[in-house]
Amino acid sequence: MVLAILILIGAWVMNLFFPWWGIAIPGLILGYQFNKSTMGSLGWGFLGVFLLWGGQAFWIHIANDGILSTRIANMLGVGSPWIVILITAVLGGVVSGLATMTGSLFNGKGHNS
Repeated sequence: MVLAILILIGAWVMNLFFPWWGIAIPGLILGYQFNKSTMGSLGWGFLGVFLLWGGQAFWIHIANDGILSTRIANMLGVGSPWIVILITAVLGGVVSGLATMTGSLFNGKGHNS
């Protein structure tokens, strides 16, 4: 759980200075440092940014009365702005989860249980 919280905080800071791909940097570093199992790293990395990007997308949805997410939903043809928020959260989670797993594998012990 500590890993997910640290990734969430690190990704939030990276979002302030870097493009979207900056969320992978805390995952790589913390995945290497914490050296969890491969699946554990994937799960905690996914959870951290899933919550971050999902929360940010929800905040933006509320702040502009759903105008932006509704327009994006119409543009993508998904029908609901809530699906856009879910897609945003999942994409961020996948990027961070894979980065965290990669960091744990760089350490060499990530493949163990």
